[in-house]
Amino acid sequence: MVSPFSSVKARLVKGHPAPKAPYPDTFKPILSLAAGQEAQAVISAWKGYEKTPLVSLDALAAETGVARVLYKQEAGRFGLGSFKALGGAYAVYRLLAAMIREATGATPSPQDILSGRYADLISSVTVTCATDGNHGRSVAWGAKLFGCRSVIFIHETVSEARKAAIASYGAEVIRTPGNYDDSVREAARVAAQNGWHVVSDTSYPGYTDVPRNVMQGYSVMADEAARQMAPLKPTHIFIQGGVGGLAAAVTAHFWETLGADAPTVIVVEPENAACLLESAVAGTPTAVGGDLDTIMAGLACGEPSIIAWPILAGGVSAFMAIADTAAAETMKRLASGEAGATLVGGESGVAGLAGYLTAAARSDWRDALGLNEHSVVLCFGSEGDTDPDLYTTIVGRSGRDVEASA
Repeated sequence: MVSPFSSVKARLVKGHPAPKAPYPDTFKPILSLAAGQEAQAVISAWKGYEKTPLVSLDALAAETGVARVLYKQEAGRFGLGSFKALGGAYAVYRLLAAMIREATGATPSPQDILSGRYADLISSVTVTCATDGNHGRSVAWGAKLFGCRSVIFIHETVSEARKAAIASYGAEVIRTPGNYDDSVREAARVAAQNGWHVVSDTSYPGYTDVPRNVMQGYSVMADEAARQMAPLKPTHIFIQGGVGGLAAAVTAHFWETLGADAPTVIVVEPENAACLLESAVAGTPTAVGGDLDTIMAGLACGEPSIIAWPILAGGVSAFMAIADTAAAETMKRLASGEAGATLVGGESGVAGLAGYLTAAARSDWRDALGLNEHSVVLCFGSEGDTDPDLYTTIVGRSGRDVEASA
């Protein structure tokens, strides 16, 4: 049977990773296992925390000729529908904890903040960010959880459903002209005027501390996956791109954990927003322009995070750009149960798996990436149906109906 992914428009560019070796000390101030353990301790104290499932897609593994395909399903994370709950909310927590420490001299525990002990101080704080949907939802949720105010900026193509989901956590949502990167700049400008605190998932010159905390929160997901699959170890990880924060967190975690035995990492992006691929081609962080139009809204980013890029440049073996049709087909495959499990995967959430299926359907790409019958492939399903209307349009059934049929 000919795979429908063999005809998908796609592009593969080899990276220039460092020789297999231990995780460099120079990267540890950005992402480290020690800081990840701190994030785990904080996040696991929040009400509703539980590990998300790691699902074995055995039918898909057999179909594509590898030993295992494992899919970390983040759709249920804290009820927010995506892995972003780990990043934005954790960065809000770290920001508030630092402010309390500066004001009182005391280091608060997670329970101190959750209990309302510092409500007078926290209630005067406003956090803000720009978002394609999921990060803003996480920041808004974190603000509500800890008791501060949030103002979230969205760009002109973010759906009304995503806007409503953010507003449901009490955030003020402001729509701006232009694309995601334009909204990042507008959020920073308005925040500076009003004394608000930017909690962005991307870094830029002069702004790195908060994005580092966001990325470190994401590492909790990688640590869960590693523990859930032990003693098995991944040989390949296909991970979605965006600004690079998630990909860097996953790359760093497995690199520091496994050292010279770290897996081959492949970053996957939409063809119209492949800033990481173009950065790999140029050998330096490179922006891409235009409207960045793609159904993979969470990955519609034109400018790499400057603190994520060095880790990606040093640890990623290849970068892929795929057409929207690959994501849509993958969503349908997961919903159908043909992969070996019935799962709800959103447009951005399935990008890594879509990249794997695209690569697996091309013999020359398989050879280039070392995919064979012994390979253990790990993908992260980073979101569920966070835009329910779009999901239904693509799949032909609602996420709720898909889950009911599982």
